[in-house]
Formats: sequence, C-alpha cells, structure tokens
Amino acid sequence: MELDYLLHFLTRLAANNTTAWMAEHRPDYQRARAACTELVRQVLAQAAAADPDLAGLTTADVLFRLHKNDRAHRDPEPYKRRMGAGLKLGGRHAPRAGYFLAVQPDGRSWLGAGTFHPTPAMLAALRQEIHYNGAEFHRRRQAPELLTYFPNGLDTTGPRLSRPPRGYAATDPDLAWLRLKAFGVGRFYADAAVLAPGFVATVVAAIAAARPLVDFFNQALPASAPQTPAARA
Repeated sequence: MELDYLLHFLTRLAANNTTAWMAEHRPDYQRARAACTELVRQVLAQAAAADPDLAGLTTADVLFRLHKNDRAHRDPEPYKRRMGAGLKLGGRHAPRAGYFLAVQPDGRSWLGAGTFHPTPAMLAALRQEIHYNGAEFHRRRQAPELLTYFPNGLDTTGPRLSRPPRGYAATDPDLAWLRLKAFGVGRFYADAAVLAPGFVATVVAAIAAARPLVDFFNQALPASAPQTPAARA
C-alpha cells in the first residue's frame, strides 16, 4: 500500500491542478488511486466487524471521484486536493450517517463520523430524534470512548440556523444542538500517522468508537430512504 506515493502525488497535484497536467500524469494518478483504493479496501474489510452496515460494500460503492462536481465559477481547480471515501450503508451518497475517510498532505488527512451534508428531510428527522431522545443523544455524544478518538466531540463550528427550527421553542433545552445543520465528529491525522504501520487499525478503532453515535442518527434515517442528490465531498 503506497500511501507515501499517494501523499506525494496529492502534493504535486495541489501545485499543478489543471486538466493538462493530469492528462500528462495519468499513470501517476492511477498509481495513487490504487493506493487509496487499497487503504479503503482494508478499512472496509476490518471495520465491518465493528459496524455490520459496512459489510458487503465494495471500494466502487464508497470511493469519491477526484474531479470536482458542480464547481463554482470562481474555482479554477478542476480536482480535489484529497482522495477519500464515504463508508455507509447504500454507498457514499446514501442519505444515511456513516464514516468519511480522506487522505490529504500536510496533516489534512481526516476521519469523520455522522452526516455532514444532510438534506432538509434528513435534518428534520435528526432534530426530531434529538428532541425525543435527548438524554440518549447526550450520552452517546459524550461517551468516553468516542472522545478518546474524537477529542473535540460533536462539531458545533459549522453552519447553523440563526433562530429555532420551525416547530421548536426558543426555550428548548437542546436548542443549541437543534440549530445545527450537520451532525458529526471529526479529526485530522498528521502525515506521519497516515504512513505508520498501524494506520488502518487506528481508523477502524475510531469507527468502532463512533458507531453508537452513528447508530443514533441512523435510527431517524430509515435504511430504505430514497436516494436524493447529495453534496459531493
């Protein structure tokens, strides 16, 4: 598994992010993609024991494209600066909570757990679940094992509503959480950690620690929920 080559390729891509450069270095891209695919394959194989929802998924189900989708007109770069995957029942764009692994140089490799681009319908269901089962939500988001691997806990720094969601009182004790527009935990890994022999085991252990919180979110998101266009990450 050539994760050193993957990091090296992504560093070069960041400095040469054009379609012309990619066309000239297609074999390099394929070699880097193979390294990322093998990393994800190993994580899937081992993490299925921690979360059976991952059993049966293939790398084709979960790997994100490198090419950006729906690029902003002012964004001149056609490619992402990372490679990664969305590990969840139904595949990378399924309307479910899951796990997100990205490899990016300079200490930007990242593992997240939860749902970071929920649709309005998903948000409504998640808020209702937190409202009905607040004690369980807080127990899981504050679990010591989760905080061992994700020390910052549930991310509250992202977008949020400026007022209470429709149907919820301004005095709701969980209002700070109900206003969130994404529900997840995340952490970065230094390049040295990515290249360490135990990186796959570290990622799998973190997935196991996050599973109770992910399961809580998925209680509100039926596995049979219809596919909807999702933000490409």
